[in-house]
Parts: sequence; structure tokens; C-alpha cells
Amino acid sequence: MFVKENVIYLSIMKIFYKLPVLFLLFIPVSLSAQKSWSLEECIKYAWDNNLIVKQKEISVYQSKNNVLQSKMDYIPSVNASLSHSMNWGRSVNMQDLEIIENKLSQSTSASLNASIDIFEGLKKTNTVKSKKVLEEMSELEVTRIKNQLSLQISKGYLEVMLAKEILQTAKQNLVSIEEQVARTGKLVDAGSVAYSSLLEMKSQLAAERVQVVSAQNQVRSALLNLKQLLDLSNDTNFEIETPDLGVMISEFHGESVDNLYTRSKDLPEIKSASLNFRNSQLLLSIAKGSSYPSISFSAGYGTYYSDQREELIMDQFNDNRNPSVTFGLRIPIFNNWQTNTSIKNARLGVRSAEIDVRTAEQTLYKEIQQANNDALAYFEKYKAGIDNVKSMEESFRYVQQKFEIGILNATDYTVAKTNLFKAMSELSQAKYQFVFQLKILDYYKGLPITL
Repeated sequence: MFVKENVIYLSIMKIFYKLPVLFLLFIPVSLSAQKSWSLEECIKYAWDNNLIVKQKEISVYQSKNNVLQSKMDYIPSVNASLSHSMNWGRSVNMQDLEIIENKLSQSTSASLNASIDIFEGLKKTNTVKSKKVLEEMSELEVTRIKNQLSLQISKGYLEVMLAKEILQTAKQNLVSIEEQVARTGKLVDAGSVAYSSLLEMKSQLAAERVQVVSAQNQVRSALLNLKQLLDLSNDTNFEIETPDLGVMISEFHGESVDNLYTRSKDLPEIKSASLNFRNSQLLLSIAKGSSYPSISFSAGYGTYYSDQREELIMDQFNDNRNPSVTFGLRIPIFNNWQTNTSIKNARLGVRSAEIDVRTAEQTLYKEIQQANNDALAYFEKYKAGIDNVKSMEESFRYVQQKFEIGILNATDYTVAKTNLFKAMSELSQAKYQFVFQLKILDYYKGLPITL
């Protein structure tokens, strides 16, 4: 029995000893399985979690409530009242109008009233229309904020990709310089080159290491900026996908500005300005409605009871019934010029809103012109960058060959290497700038922003 228990104990201990090893094996799998975010996922997350978007969505619900309230204003207002009073001292007997001295008297009254506006210059009708317009404008504001977020996140996303590409180039240069330092050391040992060449190469190696560190910092900074745009916490593990942008880049000759402008008329900035103009016209109609006569109708029913009368309470309620029906006509004659002032200001509001529409259209057209021009400029810069990199690579290969056989000093090699890295970095920047401009043009076309 004792031997059997020892065997079981040893088996359990072996399992516990193996657990840390299994755990360490599991960690790389978990880390490698960490999901990278696509641009579309970043944009969707921002739409769902951005606080400004949530705040604007609350405004939409408030606008819907205002529309409902404007419709409910058509319904008659109904009010009921009930009161009970007690009096000490002198009072009047309501039955025979006899004055009663120093006696407690009580009375109860009840009433029900309803009123409705039959005609009030169509102010309620125009108010409903105005509230609906404001509701649509609040929805467009949500769309506008989401569009801005999409462009900001796209820019931040591409900046991360650019920083990673420059880091990769810097690492490749570092490896190349390390190899050249090793070769130069051998050449120095063989007496083919001077020792000063090795010192210069080591100096260049240190500079390349600094360049890698700087590129790493730029990647961290770009990732932090993107995380802040997404409102992610600092301790959130966050990585992005790096799709191949080469398939997106083709020959580009610019877009038709007029066609882009026509397709962008549905952007929230333009539609909101047009709706604001429509709302200003409705506000003018509402202001004019105050100058028209208004007709109202009201009906009421009241009764009361007094303990100074001998009849029973229900009999008194029945006998003291007081139904009423009232038709009212209100004719505005003079109200300190307030109506005229409101109408004049409303007319000015219409003119101002009309100018706002034209301003929004002009601004949009200029933005499209600038975006199209920038896209052309960055594409030309990208094409020139490709030629420049090819030329620098050829030049560097020639310099490298001469340096390796000892007929070129380390200074010329370092200059050629630096020029190649600069050309490659500028090409990467031009590529991502051009891609971002393409995304802006897609935005004006009404297309979703994707990579």
C-alpha cells in the first residue's frame, strides 16, 4: 500500500515539474496568435467607441424627441384640478347667503379643462418640418464626425506602415555595414587598406545603429498616435496589418475635378448646409405665422360641494355642474414691433444660410482641386523616387565593388550608402503620401476607405 502511494505521488510531482515547461511553450504560441488590426477594423472600432461620436448620437436622439414633441403639440391639452378648503370664523352659507359666525366650513371643487389651437398661422406645421430638418442635420453631423475619424485613422495607419518600412530599411543597412566592417577588418589585416578606413566604417556602424534606434522610436510614436486616435489604453497589445500597397499603385493622371465635385455633393458638409438653408426658410414661415389671427377652442366642466348646504355631496356635485365651451379669436395688432423684428431677422437668416451653402460648395471644390493636385504631385514624386533609387543602387554597387578591392576610401563608401538610404526613405514617404491622397479622393467619390 505504501509503495503504491509513493508511485502516485511521484507521478503527480512529475506532472507539476513539467507544467512550467508546457507554459513556456504555450506563451510564444499565444503571442504569435495575437491578432493584427486591419484599417477597416480600426475605423469600425473608432466609430463604435469614440466619445465624440457617442455624444453626437445622443444629439440625434434628442432631435427625434423634439420631432415627436412638435407632433404632440397638435393634440389638445387636458388638465384636471381638485381642491378642498376649510375656513374658520365668518363665512357665507351658499344656500341662503346667510353669514355664519365662528364656525368651521368646508368646500370641495373639481374641474376638467381641455383646449386646442385650431389655427395659428401654420406655426405648428412648419415647426414639425423644422424639427425634422434638424433631426436630419444631427444625423449628418454623426456621419461627418465618422468621416473625419476615418481619414485621421487612415493617415495614422499609413504613418505606422511608413515608419515600419523605414525601420526595415535601416536594419538592412545596419546588417550591410556590419558585413562591411568585417570585410574592412580583413583588408586591414591583409594590408590592403589603411586602418583609418576601418575606423571610418566603425563610425558609420555606430551612426547606423543610431538610425535604427531612431526608426524604432518613430514606429513606437506612430503606434501610440494611432492608439490615441482609437482611444485604446496604453497597456493594450496593438499591432496592425501591413498589406502590400504595390497593387494599389498604378499609372495616375489625375481625376476630373468636376466629376469628383458632382459625386461629392452627397457629403454631409454640403447636405447639412442645404438643410440649414431649408430650415431658415421654415423659421421665416414660423415668424410670419405670428402676424396671422389665431383661433382656439376650449371646453371645461366644473362642480363644487359645500358642507354649509343640507344636500348630499353627490346631489350638490350634480346640481352645481358648470360646463363651458369657448371659441377664441386672437388678432395681433401691435406687440412692440416684436413680430416685425422677428420676420426681418428670419429673412436675414435665410440670406445668411444661402451664403453658407455657396461657401460650403466653394470650399469643397477647392479642397477637391487641392487633393487632386497633391495626388498628382506625390505620384510624380513617387515615380521620380523609383528612378532615383535605381540610380543610387547602381552607383552604390559600383562604389561597393571599388571599396572591397581597396581602390576607394571609406568616406566615399559612407557617402554613397547614406545617399542610398536617403533615397529609399524619400521613396517610401512619397509612396505612402500618394496612397493617402488616393484615400482622400476615394472619400470624395463616396467610396469606403480600405487598403
